[in-house]
Amino acid sequence: MKLRIFLPGIVLLLAVVAPRAWPADQPTKLFIAQGAISNDVTPMWFAKDRGIFRKYNLEIDNVFIIAGRAAQAMLAGQVPVGLIGATHVTNAVTAGGDLTMILGMKNRLDYLFVARPTIKSGADLKGKKVGIGTPSGSASLGTYVALDFLGLVPKRDNVTLLGVGGNPERLAALRSGAVDATSLAPEMGPQLKEEGYRILVDEVKENIPFQSAGVVLSRKYMKSNPVVVENLAKAIVESVAAIHNPENKAIVVQTIAKNLKLDKPDRAEKAYVDLIAGLPRKPCPSIEGIASVLKLMAQHGINPKAAQLKPEDVADMSLCTKLEETGFIK
Repeated sequence: MKLRIFLPGIVLLLAVVAPRAWPADQPTKLFIAQGAISNDVTPMWFAKDRGIFRKYNLEIDNVFIIAGRAAQAMLAGQVPVGLIGATHVTNAVTAGGDLTMILGMKNRLDYLFVARPTIKSGADLKGKKVGIGTPSGSASLGTYVALDFLGLVPKRDNVTLLGVGGNPERLAALRSGAVDATSLAPEMGPQLKEEGYRILVDEVKENIPFQSAGVVLSRKYMKSNPVVVENLAKAIVESVAAIHNPENKAIVVQTIAKNLKLDKPDRAEKAYVDLIAGLPRKPCPSIEGIASVLKLMAQHGINPKAAQLKPEDVADMSLCTKLEETGFIK
């Protein structure tokens, strides 16, 4: 599968062809903006590769757009669906935008806060530079949580926070010395350890409720395309169930290795183990996780208005409820 990179020049193209309802004998073509290249996207990759989307009369094209811009593209009507975190939905809602999360792919913080080999403890980060990703992204909040855990206060301890972008950009900045520490996806852990980098905080072990990646769209689109949205949700739920089936392990590992470009079997195996541990068997948004996001965003000044929202303002649980009550999820 080829990932398409979002460029301003293709905005018009996306606006014209997404979404497009084909004749009854043709699948509905749908663009989905994936906000990161990480394990979180595996249910989408797997469903596409294994024909699950086709089963539900959908033709899916994944478009990589870093999460903050993905939210902007959805608000502008350029892309109908995105795989992004609750932080971006919160920002949209507090600004009067129409976005909501209908499925949840990850409901715990699982970032690794990684430092250069010369950094042996949190105290060594005083006066240093830390990459935080996009200003209001999940990785940024993961970084704030890690700094809190290490007893660091950026202003007090002269820690310079730099917006560096997605996982690949943050990793490149760490390797080049542009930053001294940053938050990275867990599947990068084995490789980073081999290279001598230090994992100062493993947020998986802290088990912090946090709604990260989820399937997001507008309530308007949900209302005007109920069959398409329900079919999309069913395909993803089925993909998640297939991923959790041990009989499909080899295929899932292959999917992960191909899309994350993991060239060593042990790294793909570790990514698979992390995926199975972090992917909810019932992929519905976590009310507890969204509440944690709202609290953290307000607490760290990322979006003070987040304190005024309830989790139900960020997630629409109606479709998950329907699929559960009809027995589909079970």
